Amino acid sequence: MKLKTTDLTTLPATSLGSFGHQALTKIADKTLKCEKLVKKDSDPNALHQMRVGMRRLRTAVTSFSLFLALPSSVNDQSIGKIARTLGKLRDLDVLKEILERDYQPHLSSPERTSLKRAFSAISQERELVYLLVEKIFKSELYKSFKRDLLGWLKKPIYSPLAQLQIQQAVPELLLPQISRFLLHPGWMIGTETLDPGVITSVKWTPEELEKNLQIQGEILHDLRKNAKRVRYQIDLFDDLYQQSFTQELVQIKQVQEILGNLQDSIVLNKWLVNIFKSERESSLTEMITFLATNRYQLWQQWQPLQIEFLKTETRKNLYLTVLQLQ
Repeated sequence: MKLKTTDLTTLPATSLGSFGHQALTKIADKTLKCEKLVKKDSDPNALHQMRVGMRRLRTAVTSFSLFLALPSSVNDQSIGKIARTLGKLRDLDVLKEILERDYQPHLSSPERTSLKRAFSAISQERELVYLLVEKIFKSELYKSFKRDLLGWLKKPIYSPLAQLQIQQAVPELLLPQISRFLLHPGWMIGTETLDPGVITSVKWTPEELEKNLQIQGEILHDLRKNAKRVRYQIDLFDDLYQQSFTQELVQIKQVQEILGNLQDSIVLNKWLVNIFKSERESSLTEMITFLATNRYQLWQQWQPLQIEFLKTETRKNLYLTVLQLQ
């Protein structure tokens, strides 16, 4: 039997139901207000904010699914499809930004000239992807998602679990995702165990790194996505912990950023090779070299953080922080 209410005072403010409703309201308001600017394609930051907002909304919907009786249109798959469509457009903006900011100023004049071809390709591809963004906004999937979500926020429906106090359930909500994050196979890439319980980094040469990234790059990319999910989920409940998660969030953000930058470099490298694949000698030899150097530097930043998360003490402290709800 479901608990139905149109008056949030029927549930205590400290209940799971009220907390979930407030979280969804906050995220939805911030995300959906970006829609007009994204449709106009006039503000890159609005696109970024809406993409991130959809990801946060997806995390919230998944986290609260056991105690919020949400409409069938407001689900992980629908929100994921919307977020991925926005993401395709945002990824092209990021590629262009990286090229302009981090690499173009350091290239020789001939290679800067060749780079114009890459910018032209980005522009052409972006026009096509923007049509997909327009299509998703006009789709019944998006319209029903938005209509039903806003309707539910006005008249929420809860499951019986919504009556539980937030302190009774937050650890149970956080621990499964944190466990998936800490047990991800990506943590073991580039490591070796010399003694029982002692894990160390393997010192790869730049060439060995490139070879291993070709084979295992997607696993690292998936670890980065897990880090993002953990960070978004902790953010939902961070106020309840009175900044207890400060150190952990900083480290998880570092995982997300370093592996994200590594993935951006890999994607950009593949994209440029594809653009210039018809030429025997690449017109962007310097650029490809810069990208490889960048990946190796990022790997040097990654390994100490990787080893830190493989330490028993670090993992134990993360679990204890979750359990020590104020």
